Amino acid sequence: MLVRQRANELRTPMKKTTQFKQLLQSDKLEFLLEAHNGISARIGQEAGFKGLWASGLCISGQAAVRDSNEASWTQVLEVLEFMSDATTVPILLDGDTGYGNFNSMRRLVAKLEQRDVAAVCIEDKLFPKTNSFISGETQPLADPEEFCGKIKAGKDAQRDSDFCIVARVEAFIAGWGLGEALRRANAYADAGADAILIHSAKSVPDEILAFRKAWTRKVPVVIVPTRYYTTPTEVYRDAGISMVIWANHMLRSAVGAMKRTAARIAAEQNLLRIEDEVVSVGEIFRLQGAEELAQAESRYLPSKHVDTRAIVLAASRGEELGELTETKPKALLTVNGQPLLQHLVDAYNTIGIKDITVVRGYRKEAFDLPNLRYVDNDDYLTTGEVASLKVALDAVAKAKNATLIVSYGDVMFGKFVPQVLLESKADLAIVVDTDWRSNADISRPADLVRCSAPHSRRTFYEPVRLERINNEIPEGDFHGEWMGFLKIGPNAQSAVRKKVELLLKSPEHRRAQMSVLMNSLIAEGNTIEVIYTTGHWLDVNSLADVVKAGTFRSGSAAG
Repeated sequence: MLVRQRANELRTPMKKTTQFKQLLQSDKLEFLLEAHNGISARIGQEAGFKGLWASGLCISGQAAVRDSNEASWTQVLEVLEFMSDATTVPILLDGDTGYGNFNSMRRLVAKLEQRDVAAVCIEDKLFPKTNSFISGETQPLADPEEFCGKIKAGKDAQRDSDFCIVARVEAFIAGWGLGEALRRANAYADAGADAILIHSAKSVPDEILAFRKAWTRKVPVVIVPTRYYTTPTEVYRDAGISMVIWANHMLRSAVGAMKRTAARIAAEQNLLRIEDEVVSVGEIFRLQGAEELAQAESRYLPSKHVDTRAIVLAASRGEELGELTETKPKALLTVNGQPLLQHLVDAYNTIGIKDITVVRGYRKEAFDLPNLRYVDNDDYLTTGEVASLKVALDAVAKAKNATLIVSYGDVMFGKFVPQVLLESKADLAIVVDTDWRSNADISRPADLVRCSAPHSRRTFYEPVRLERINNEIPEGDFHGEWMGFLKIGPNAQSAVRKKVELLLKSPEHRRAQMSVLMNSLIAEGNTIEVIYTTGHWLDVNSLADVVKAGTFRSGSAAG
């Protein structure tokens, strides 16, 4: 019986109220982090915080209203419900003055318990409150006896014995001395407060330390060092402070990041450079719990999985790089501390492509990156890219319903590039860089393309098809450079496989490049859609390219 009871206890998570009470009564200094919505609450928990502070300033701030009870208490409760649902750690609500009199306090406690909120902090000012850092010395304080009545009403209203009420003393904020702060704190503790939050607007912790030194009761002391932030945390430990609240830094950091992003998008009028500097949409999905929904969909809905895979052609040495590729292939050159191929894999992973087939050849034993499917073109010295593609297509022969993205192993790119290919409805599609003039001094042969229409505002809305691709199209007769990406949809796989096999039966096409394959497909009536873009990729073909690759992610390198 005892064994079964213990097993049940291990499976049942500790109540949030109990968690918070234990934090208050801990013999160590504990910390709470500000959160103002569900996603910031989840981020705070993932960062390792054992509890969260639902800041009144920040909840009102994220709604762009003043911290003067302009957001109603029911609106605050709605935000809290999302925060509580998103986390398993306790939340201490910054409950301002309790949103009214003793009766408002009773309803507040009841509603917080219904939403699994562990505790509430109320301050001894008048309703509607004003933020403590806005003309604090002119703000009148509540009558201590009336405030004690709120605390008693809240304690009487709670149904969970571990629910906590923290009484916030604003005497120092209002310009009163230590005596008044102690008088109020003692009265609040007598009324049943589970902790005292002593607040100060000074840039040094003198008032706080003086209060703690004079505080002889066992009721825990909580502080909010927003203004005296330069004080070493060890000072709080030595003083016997129980809990520190980092009260508004999540919102403040978010505002700074959003302002920078907004200014940059406004200036550049596109998202190409900013995309690699912000978290992926996938990270937002993760924080939202999209994986759990996907698992639920697999249980309750018919299957609708879309099979998307990548093929990376990396069989060549890259002789143009000389000594750099004597012992390893070009795809494994180190860029920013990791192999070039790893950058490609990371970019594909970011947009959800995890099934990646890499075609090896030169120094194939050097390839050791995990979670990749390796296939070998052992005839890489006497064959070309089409032969390598055939090896890969044979390896994924059973994936006839998959969408394949074919790319080279020596190209760095932003996640935007394969993303637009996947979003295209065409069965065959490529991405073309229209900024070919910036590459005029590059000695490497470029895969130039002639299309059905040049890049213009109109082509954003109307499909463009590939007419011809090679490296000898005359100046003025081509519309850009192929970036080395080919999408092969399920409906086009059969045609591509047949054309690859047919080409390789001919000795003259043994060394055929991808351009030969695409021209042959076009000649037989297949349509290859062209998606225009500008820069944001890098074909690594020289030492200078390797140097540029080191700064590519900052957006300073474009192909």
